Amino acid sequence: MALLLVRKLNLLETEETRWCRGRPKLTWDALIRKDAMRLHRSLEVWKMGFVNYLEALKLQEKLAHDRKMGKISDTLLALQHPPTYTLGKRKTTHNLLVSEEELQHMGAELHYTERGGDVTFHGPRQAILYPIISLRDLGLGARMYVENLELTMIKFASLYGVTARRGNKCETGVWVEDRKIGAIGVRISSGITSHGLAFNIDPDLNYFKHIVPCGIADKGVTSLRKETNVALPADEVLHEQLLSCFAGVFGFTTVVEKDNISVSGDEEKRV
Repeated sequence: MALLLVRKLNLLETEETRWCRGRPKLTWDALIRKDAMRLHRSLEVWKMGFVNYLEALKLQEKLAHDRKMGKISDTLLALQHPPTYTLGKRKTTHNLLVSEEELQHMGAELHYTERGGDVTFHGPRQAILYPIISLRDLGLGARMYVENLELTMIKFASLYGVTARRGNKCETGVWVEDRKIGAIGVRISSGITSHGLAFNIDPDLNYFKHIVPCGIADKGVTSLRKETNVALPADEVLHEQLLSCFAGVFGFTTVVEKDNISVSGDEEKRV
């Protein structure tokens, strides 16, 4: 680390022509603090179990505001939803193949959101991560952020011998050959993220028959259970492994986990 700091300082001293006139140079203390922040990244993980979609959305909005104001550090919500269909901000209702009334008869909800992406399904046995993180603090742009989410799911799938890939130009999410196993839909406001990824562990894939998943026709949907055809560990173990992949890809060195967090109304109650 000391060598790294010396090299950076020397670079600043020998290439002053790159600095705009009047721009202050970094002091040793400032440089050390900056590198310490980069080398130590802390993430707080809220393990929430099953959460209604609207409650999770409301919580994300509050946390995103708090993160923007510097009231909280980077936070990740790890949860599952009851059967729920969501549409992105483009509101592509033509990719919803049944009426909202029919969805209600099936016991599923429908929600319109401001995330990117098209229509998708969330339900039991699907691992969902909603990162509320500052891309500026991590030094990431929007594209690299999405690529990191993809890599998180690719690494997780590889733990079970499943070779997943990034989507091609017209494909979003993560795929096993031509079958989608993980979806991504994000919102970024003032450099703060919300929404995130959904990885199919062993959901009821019949729910996907009622939509054109993510607006991509003529493609299938799959799950980790279907691809491995073996008994999988408990959901808690699988979610823990996915969280570990996320932390590794994004470079978080400290992960603080909060178990059994529930949401009630406007308040977050930890039990």
